[in-house]
Amino acid sequence: MTQAGASTATELPLTRRRLDRDDILMRVGICVFIVWMLVTLILPLWWLLSKSFEGQKGEFVGLANYVQYFSTPSLLASLWNSLFVALLTTAIVLPLAFVYAYALQRSCMRWKGLFQALALIPILAPSLLPAISLIYLFGNQGLLKEWMFGVSVYGPFGIVVSQVFYCFPHALMILLAALSLADSRLYEAADALGASKTRVFFTVTLPGAKYGIISAGFVIFTLVITDFGIAKVIGGRFNVLATDIFKQVIGQQNFQMGAVVGFVLLIPAVVAFMADRIIQRRQVALLSARAVPLVPKPVARRDWTLFAFCAVVGGLIFGILAMAVWASFVTRWPYNLALTLNNYKFGEFDSDGWAAYGNSLELAVWTALIGTVVVFLGAYLLEKTRAFAAGRLLAQFMAMLPMAVPGLVLGLAYIFFFNEKGNPFGFIYATMIILVVNSITHFYTVSHLTAVTALKQLDAEFEAVSASLKVSLFRTMGRVSVPVCLPAVLDISIYLFVNAMTTVSAVIFLYSTDTKLAAVSIINMDESGFTAAAAAMAVAIVATSASVKIAHVLLTRRLERTTQAWRRR
Repeated sequence: MTQAGASTATELPLTRRRLDRDDILMRVGICVFIVWMLVTLILPLWWLLSKSFEGQKGEFVGLANYVQYFSTPSLLASLWNSLFVALLTTAIVLPLAFVYAYALQRSCMRWKGLFQALALIPILAPSLLPAISLIYLFGNQGLLKEWMFGVSVYGPFGIVVSQVFYCFPHALMILLAALSLADSRLYEAADALGASKTRVFFTVTLPGAKYGIISAGFVIFTLVITDFGIAKVIGGRFNVLATDIFKQVIGQQNFQMGAVVGFVLLIPAVVAFMADRIIQRRQVALLSARAVPLVPKPVARRDWTLFAFCAVVGGLIFGILAMAVWASFVTRWPYNLALTLNNYKFGEFDSDGWAAYGNSLELAVWTALIGTVVVFLGAYLLEKTRAFAAGRLLAQFMAMLPMAVPGLVLGLAYIFFFNEKGNPFGFIYATMIILVVNSITHFYTVSHLTAVTALKQLDAEFEAVSASLKVSLFRTMGRVSVPVCLPAVLDISIYLFVNAMTTVSAVIFLYSTDTKLAAVSIINMDESGFTAAAAAMAVAIVATSASVKIAHVLLTRRLERTTQAWRRR
């Protein structure tokens, strides 16, 4: 045998051993990921389901709790109330968000950046903020209460208006993406055939964005029907499923009926999620290789009309935020409107004071740091493992499941599972650890999809070359995948941080006296009549989220100029 042949024969077993070692590590990693999702999601939901079939003493009662639920008029009314406000909010937000997105993507109006920034502000605020603002505007002592003409803001009206503010940016982001791609040849053909602008809109524009519209509708519906904070602050006697769970568990200590209501709340969320998945599978590419991207042309009448629309909608969003900010500085509403910082002395209104804000900040930081590592590593394992199809399929299903689980349901499931006697993980109950784990799990799916999208842009040849050079996949991940995907990694971290900072539904059942959060403190202060202090805490959350988001934007731009310079031609 020649020297070259001997060398090749020696290298092949070494390469095969390296491939086998990497393959084993990747398979073990996927198994660890499955165990993680099993402990943090599947088993808690199973415990929740089992509790719904038990009596007060833990005995099996079958469907008795469900029969009691559906035979209790007040509980059944909450289901219809939830469906009503969810459908009504969806019907209002969809057209508003579509026209707003159309103005940003398909017009030549001025100040697009400003209008987009205004529309995305509600993402940085807890859902409680619009409810508090509406109380100051239209409540019993509201600034504009005469405008209500006898209609009370405490009930469905206040819930729907607050949800419109809260859900609008979520729908807008989806519709912006849906309207960002279009083939100008279709519009040129329509013009050549003499089609009217209205007909072009209904035959070209609307069909091209239909999947985004449907997806946005399902997102709005799910957000509304699962939200707890708005209904708790401004719902009054108008009960919904989310507040019913809270009343059953906290108010009446009826955990079994709370589990029943939790699963009733889970059903519409799961149905909406599955319908959205089915619709998205039918989506086809809107741009072919020969497509010509659509570039909007100035049309004065259209552009000024859309500018006026965006000015009104953006102004209303800014007005609601400004109302909360102003109220947080008012001495005593409505008798003394002098400005003061006393409302920010939270220790005078809540026993935890600024400590609750500090706990939220700690939760957000840990969720962002640990969650980003878990999410990116999990996505890398699923995308780069060469075999183990069954394990990857199961792990992928588990990664998508959290999006269908309301935060309130997940928090209740954690109570049953981690507080169970004999559970080896019970030591994390009533600690900051369980809040971090819950937050990572609750917001996992969107982060996972972001990481997967970034990793799919990398050619599989990177791993093949690494294997031929006897470099482990994990070293390749650290030296190639992570640096290339760094903008997506930062997006994931800021997403987790902001959501952990603003969430209330997922953690309302899990905090202890040592881990009380700012969003929970807002609810407690509002219940105690300290609405101005509650507004101040909400403003503090917005300010923190906005500051971190601005830092994220500046850091991303710096990375684009330095480590991501290769992206530009």
